[in-house]
Order: sequence, then C-alpha cells, then structure tokens
Amino acid sequence: MTIATDKATLRREALARRQAAAKNSAHAGESLRDRFLSAIPLPSGAVVSGFWPMGDEVDVRPLLQALVARGHPIALPTVVRRGAPLVFRAWRPGDALAAGTLGTSVPAADKPELRPQIVITPLLAFDACGFRVGYGAGYYDMTLAQLRAAGDVLAVGVGYDAQEVDTVPIEDWDQPLDWIVTERRALRVRR
Repeated sequence: MTIATDKATLRREALARRQAAAKNSAHAGESLRDRFLSAIPLPSGAVVSGFWPMGDEVDVRPLLQALVARGHPIALPTVVRRGAPLVFRAWRPGDALAAGTLGTSVPAADKPELRPQIVITPLLAFDACGFRVGYGAGYYDMTLAQLRAAGDVLAVGVGYDAQEVDTVPIEDWDQPLDWIVTERRALRVRR
C-alpha cells in the first residue's frame, strides 16, 4: 500500500466519522467558537482566514462572527486554479457569496485580497502531531507553505473531536497545524 492509498482509505473513514459526529453535535459551532477564543492567541487586528462550511463540516460561522465583532478582518479562501495556492478575499457578515470550486462558497471576485496571519483550516481527520487529511487536492498544504515562507502564520485546524485518528500518513509536502480546535478541546501541537 502507498501513502496515497492510505490517505484515500482514511478519507472515506473520516467522512463517515464526521457525518456521525455532525448528527450528534447540535451546538458544535458555538462550542468550537468558545474553545477557539479562549485558547488561540489573537493579536489585535490580525487578519483571520476562515471558510464557509459545506455539508457536515463543523460550522465556523459563529466563530467568524465573533472574530468580526472583536475587530478582526476576515478572509475566505478561493481556488484560483488547480495546483495553485489559495487566495484569500475579504468577507464580512451579510456579504453575498458566489459558488466556488469543489462546492465551496466564496467572496465575490472584486473583494480585496488579504494575507492572513491566522488560517482556520478545515479537515477530514487529524492526529495529535498536528497533521491533517483534507479532501486531497493539497490546496491548504500549498498555501501554508507559501504563507510560512513569507512570514509567521498560525494554522488552526478545526473539526469534530471524533475526527481524531492515531496517525495521519504524511508526505514531504504535508504542512502541520499549530493548533487543533474541536467542540470539546483546543490542542496546541508541540513538535
């Protein structure tokens, strides 16, 4: 078996695990918001990138609204082309969203691009070492590598506690997270 095969198997299992967790977590978004805000160091005015949840992803909208209320500019990711890092465009509550790639919802193309200092990252599975499995296109790995090459950035994976696995198979390009926040806890990753 290859790492790619292991990751594909893990994705299938993680989707089922996430679906079950979403059915049993009516207030997960609010709990995640509270854990995030009490644990993550947020420099005043830091730009935070979030994402618009799809399907049974944990709902980060309560967190995004709380961050806006605290004076943080928010950006949402946009795929500009396959194989390229994400672009982050400004978003505020009430802004209309457009249909993006892979079923995502994204800010309008005329919204300004922002460089986030904190990247809230979706995931399918994570381990205690800070590695994650996403949907498989590598957008967040490319993006985190690019952002880290240009300066400090804090990567915070968010999901349900049930999405934790013992070990995520990793490849050279996989970017580790600095924190993982779920509806039950905030885990600072130590390397």
